[in-house]
Amino acid sequence: MLHRPAGPRGKLRRRIGTAARLLAALTIVGGLYTVFSPGMQAGADDTPVLSAAAAEGKELFEASCITCHGRNAQGVPDRGPSLIGVGSAAVEFQVGTGRMPLTSQGAQSTRKTPHYSLDQARQIGQYIQELGGGPQLPPGDDFHTDGDLARGGELFRVNCSSCHAFSANGGALSSGKSAPTMADATDRDIYAAMLTGPSNMPVFGDNQLTPQEKRDIIAYVQNLKSDQDPGGWGMGRYGPVPEGLAIFLIGIVAIVFTTLWIAGKS
Repeated sequence: MLHRPAGPRGKLRRRIGTAARLLAALTIVGGLYTVFSPGMQAGADDTPVLSAAAAEGKELFEASCITCHGRNAQGVPDRGPSLIGVGSAAVEFQVGTGRMPLTSQGAQSTRKTPHYSLDQARQIGQYIQELGGGPQLPPGDDFHTDGDLARGGELFRVNCSSCHAFSANGGALSSGKSAPTMADATDRDIYAAMLTGPSNMPVFGDNQLTPQEKRDIIAYVQNLKSDQDPGGWGMGRYGPVPEGLAIFLIGIVAIVFTTLWIAGKS
């Protein structure tokens, strides 16, 4: 008996059956994934588990930082930037040196009496670190003991002296900004500034300055504070310009008095 070839209606029926079986298979796979996937067990509003230090930092953040930086440090337009990714190093520098919280808007934030203790600054930093990651300071407070003074001096003169002056006493920049003096800077302050680049300062990551080179620079800067200028009168260590001016003025006065004395004798 001869079979007639399937017509258009038979082909359509087979296609619908194939599509239905495929849809049923996808539904079963999706249901199994929903039931057994670990990530689906958590609620959509779950927050990450914080360490004890970060939990303390979160309370401090929500007491005084949330107004400008927003909930979860996402930032507030026209008030404060997002802190996601800035890391604990930036927070410790800004809060530990009193630059944050800001008391008023200006060209840049300046060092002042800190609103929080150093421990509290580190707690806020830990909260921001666990929230969004970013640069971190190495442990400890002494970064200069194992530094190379000579190498640190070379690196400082090449990378830092153009803004902070050869004496590390700071200097003026454009648009009302300035490079601050390092007279009160701790080892962690200097390391954090190099690592995060506050204000106009460039960021010196580990690919620009290695951790050991950062320690060398810190050793040089801290040594400047105890150097007693054995070569003579340092004149505040503001560089050759005031020294040259002093020599010029003293020399001119000496020449004028000498000339008058010679004229009077003759």
